[in-house]
Amino acid sequence: MATEIPLYHEPIEPVSSDPVDRVIRYHVQTKHHFNRYARALGYLDWANQPDPFRRFEGAPLVSLPLLTPDEEPASPPYDAIYQPGVVSCQSVTVRTLSRFFEFALALSAWKKAGESEWPLRSNPSSGNLHPTEGYVVMPQIEGLNLTPGLYHYAPKEHGLEWRAEFPAKQVGRLLDPFPPGAFLLGLTSVHWREAWKYGERAFRYCNHDVGHAIGSARIAAATLGWNMALLDGTSQETVALLLGTNRMDDFAGVESEHPDCLSLIWPLEDVNGDTLDVKRGKLTEIPLFIDSAVVKDLAESPWHGKANRLSGEHGVEWEIIDEVAEASWKAPCERMSVAVPASVTPHVSPFTSHEGLLAGQIIRQRRSAVSFDGKTPISAATFFRMMERVMPRADRPQLDRPKPWDVWPYAPALHLLIFVHRVEGLTPGLYLLVRDPKKFSSIQHSMNSELTWSSTPGCPEDLSLHWLLEGDAKKLAVQVSCHQDIAGDSAFSFGMLAEFEGRLREGGAWWYPRLFWESGLLGQVLYLEAEVAGVRATGIGCFFDDPVHEIVSVKGLSFQSLYHFTIGGPVEDGRLMTLPPYSHITNK
Repeated sequence: MATEIPLYHEPIEPVSSDPVDRVIRYHVQTKHHFNRYARALGYLDWANQPDPFRRFEGAPLVSLPLLTPDEEPASPPYDAIYQPGVVSCQSVTVRTLSRFFEFALALSAWKKAGESEWPLRSNPSSGNLHPTEGYVVMPQIEGLNLTPGLYHYAPKEHGLEWRAEFPAKQVGRLLDPFPPGAFLLGLTSVHWREAWKYGERAFRYCNHDVGHAIGSARIAAATLGWNMALLDGTSQETVALLLGTNRMDDFAGVESEHPDCLSLIWPLEDVNGDTLDVKRGKLTEIPLFIDSAVVKDLAESPWHGKANRLSGEHGVEWEIIDEVAEASWKAPCERMSVAVPASVTPHVSPFTSHEGLLAGQIIRQRRSAVSFDGKTPISAATFFRMMERVMPRADRPQLDRPKPWDVWPYAPALHLLIFVHRVEGLTPGLYLLVRDPKKFSSIQHSMNSELTWSSTPGCPEDLSLHWLLEGDAKKLAVQVSCHQDIAGDSAFSFGMLAEFEGRLREGGAWWYPRLFWESGLLGQVLYLEAEVAGVRATGIGCFFDDPVHEIVSVKGLSFQSLYHFTIGGPVEDGRLMTLPPYSHITNK
């Protein structure tokens, strides 16, 4: 993802103890402006660069098999993962878990320049700093030679660290309300990894990366015929208890982990080969929360390992990150559930499919572009296909929505303000994609009344894509994206406008990180779609917040830009060597 140049300036003093006011205060304080950037150290303290790999000393490591692309489970075609019922369901085994983690959170390559080497991963990250840590809670599963318990995924070793011994019966109680063969995926964030470079704005970027990881995990699960849903009815205290992030002795003197979320992953067939179609008479809904009483019992189990220290010294501690994390903490458990649909609705894009491209190939080759050539166009059909992929079809039941939006239990809150530069068949200018068509009227009234709001020529009827202004938008895109040429040298770029203050006031301060999760999930979809189209993408975390809003005269805090993104023809750096992801293991 694109980097930014930090600059120190004085903070704004807090004015309220209300959690929503506090997260809004954080958001306003961490905006970039033409005349000043959000507070950061001002330079990179290379001597204390965080270790990108968390390990738990004393926790037994279960190595996962390093599978070649041709080994089973083989990857399905990329287009197939978006089509209901096409990908064969795989049993949960050590090999399928290995493939899941390979596509979700593993190393994808090493880059080398001179004597320096650094790893890339399947899940994108701001500045390639990777604050996101992954965990799984595994039950007793027939054919899976893994003791029930909590495991931390170690990406460098491609293994699972056994953090806690959970009794099989108690894990069974925890997962009893869910489909057979289900397990839990947990995500946490090490805020320091981003704060080391980006200072106060780091909380934003950590939550972008949670969204990226939710997206990469959902796609990874889809390659195996597995389903996934975010268990966002669970309180964060319960998440912390289950993942052990509240265990002070295990994190004594080292960087803490912030408990972000839990997801449920389950195969669409059980071990007997019965599909959920057979079980639907009994399983009509799936809860989106777990039993906190069972988790309290599990937390009393034996634990293994102490977390490693990631940096020698921290220099500056960014207290406002702890403040916004506390303010946006989700305390209540909500008894949310999702209906199991009687059938699923196929949705096949009318635009070009990409026969022969395998999902695994696309996932492994995904990279963040560092620059674009300023000349490569994409076709209107390719552009419209990308826009279709980010439409969640929120009028359908959650589990009937197109992947990966079936993981997300909420109506969409983000819409795309698009700077079209080089899309063949589209006039250059400014466009807006309304991702929830029911909100078109309210969005239109919140912006400049002089905008055109014309229909987009050739656009599918089910895409709420509107042409706002005609003209060369390249300079404007570069200007508001911290003067970064990648925003104008691409085929198109965009800002993600989130329904902001109203969503926070109505839902609560805990909605703040979820707006960023949705933006990261959006970004992950488009990272893969760019690779499929033969181009490349990159996320832009550095942009001038309020000048973006001024383009369409957004009033107050009704909408806020949370993330910028750009897609085009990449310029490769010939000075860099690309090495296999696990040669440090296979070459031993």
